[in-house]
Amino acid sequence: MELLPSGQQNSVEVLWEDQQKINKFSSLIYKKDALTERLEKLKSEKEYIEDLAMEIELLDEDEKIQYKIGDAFVFLKAEAAIEAINKQNETLDTQIFELKDQIEVIEDHLASYKKDLYAKFGNNIQLER
Repeated sequence: MELLPSGQQNSVEVLWEDQQKINKFSSLIYKKDALTERLEKLKSEKEYIEDLAMEIELLDEDEKIQYKIGDAFVFLKAEAAIEAINKQNETLDTQIFELKDQIEVIEDHLASYKKDLYAKFGNNIQLER
């Protein structure tokens, strides 16, 4: 069964190595999508935490608030809660930075595979979304 439009013939032979590159390209795309989704969640969580920190800063320093640690809530003074939030924010910054680095490395690999595959297959392969 031929999947090309009528009148076109496939003149390029797909080798095992080519199929491995195509498979690797596909798996990298899925990995990049998962990392991008996680990155967006971390960014929105960071934004939420920054808004929360601003709200807590408006409170009296000695006022106690409920702060969630794991599944439990503990009462902390506003100042201590802000410190905890700032530490959590730093952790999120680190995670976001690491995810961006991982995505960048994957994008470099994808560009390399695209270059190789388009060089061999030209218009006979579609790697764009």
